[in-house]
Amino acid sequence: MDQLALLFVVLLGALISVPVGDRFGLPAPVLMTLLGIALALPGFVPNVSIPPELILPALLPPLLYAAVRRTSWRQFTANKRPIFLLAVALVFVTTLCVAVVAHAIVPGLSVAAAVALGALIAPPDPVAATAVAGQLGLPRRLVSILEGEGLFNDVTAIVLYHVAIAAAVSGEFSVWRAGLDLVLSAVVAVAVGVALGWSANKLLSLLGDATLQIGLTLLVPFASYVLAEELHGSGVLSVLVTALFLAEYAVDADDVVSRLAGHTVWDVVDTLVTGVAFGLVGLELHNAVRTAAGRWGELLGWAAVVVAVVVLVRLLWLLPATWLTKRLHALRDYDEDIPLSWRETVVMWWSGMRGVASVALALAIPLRTDSGAPFPDRDEIVFIAFGVIMATLVLQGLTLPWLVRRLGVRADIEREKEFETQLAARAAKAAKRRLREIESVEELPDDLSEQMNRRAFEIGLRISPRIGDEERREAQENRVRRLKRVRRIQGEMLSAARHEVLAARSEPGADPEIVDRVLRHLDVRSLP
Repeated sequence: MDQLALLFVVLLGALISVPVGDRFGLPAPVLMTLLGIALALPGFVPNVSIPPELILPALLPPLLYAAVRRTSWRQFTANKRPIFLLAVALVFVTTLCVAVVAHAIVPGLSVAAAVALGALIAPPDPVAATAVAGQLGLPRRLVSILEGEGLFNDVTAIVLYHVAIAAAVSGEFSVWRAGLDLVLSAVVAVAVGVALGWSANKLLSLLGDATLQIGLTLLVPFASYVLAEELHGSGVLSVLVTALFLAEYAVDADDVVSRLAGHTVWDVVDTLVTGVAFGLVGLELHNAVRTAAGRWGELLGWAAVVVAVVVLVRLLWLLPATWLTKRLHALRDYDEDIPLSWRETVVMWWSGMRGVASVALALAIPLRTDSGAPFPDRDEIVFIAFGVIMATLVLQGLTLPWLVRRLGVRADIEREKEFETQLAARAAKAAKRRLREIESVEELPDDLSEQMNRRAFEIGLRISPRIGDEERREAQENRVRRLKRVRRIQGEMLSAARHEVLAARSEPGADPEIVDRVLRHLDVRSLP
């Protein structure tokens, strides 16, 4: 099997893992990691030889962009304290604790190398956390915090990692220089993110065509990441800022085609890239096995100690951090999402899975220092990192669904339905308000005006039947049943029409372009 065939196997696995995960209640990223491990064991499967410096630029931008599309700037600002405590403060604390322990137990491991190890395994993976949290039906406040943590913690960890690697390679380290690099990296990233977001927004309005607009959104995350990195900024933060800018300002409420097509395309991209990323995590087992040859006991012992540190530090940090956030929430009227019980705090603790970013950073450790000497204990760092990734991703990922069910941490369905009802009512009122504006400038017949008023109310009623009284709900249900029957019959009629048009494609003298144009018209008519 060559690497191209291996890529197709991983892509196919990415698609199949979604329904399999839904069927058995398991996270698709974890299943893809297990698939990667299974593929890494046979001797005929080639070792993956992707240059480490390309892993982050190739995988993180689309994954981050897809994740940001599901959230909003308001959500981040409302949860700034929990996100700061998890995405910034906890990364520093985890890095420090891992560095101290690793320096103590691994003979000859330098302080800079130990800090690099701590930084690369400190951030929980944003893709794993959001994928798992969304699939388990957790309360929205927990999902918001996990999304915020996962999206912003890479920024802090990657900057710490680069500072530590530079110190290990050059043999020099300055606290002030490290702090200045962190601040400058963030400033450059924000500037690049805003500038590129503004430029992309203008280009989207100029392009007009949905196909071209979606094509541009596929390029923007990579451009944002690469440009920020070239200017010595944080590529991760730049992608986040660009995506948030476009989510806030590039939304046209009436651009239905672009929105529907864009959601479909990005769902496909998200599924495939996520599958490849976590399949790569499992496939990189080759490197860990080769490193451990003849030293399994020693290396596994070190990895187990570091895993324990990572898991315990997260728990010991979350308990006081959650308490502090609750206190601040009670003292001031803050509109933010916080864990409301110890059960939710436990779920947040067990959701700290490591993944793609940690793998990429571990593999990107230089082979040699500036003096030409081998990078100190590089093989040991890589093995320990993979031990932490496998333990947290596979063990925690497979047991998190059981823990969520055991603790009974579920989304408040009634609250979600209530919010949906409020939105339905607002939509119906907006439709009626616009109808009154039209009636003020146009004279409508009484029967048409009555029909439009009824249609305005039905806009909200179709979204949430709860806004109507019992008689209206029953009438709406009857209309829905009739509409389904009409759509079924119309669907069969359109299906017959499409088959006839497709048959004409192979007839002598038929112009395929005209046939496809007619077929697109029929496809549009077939949309629900």
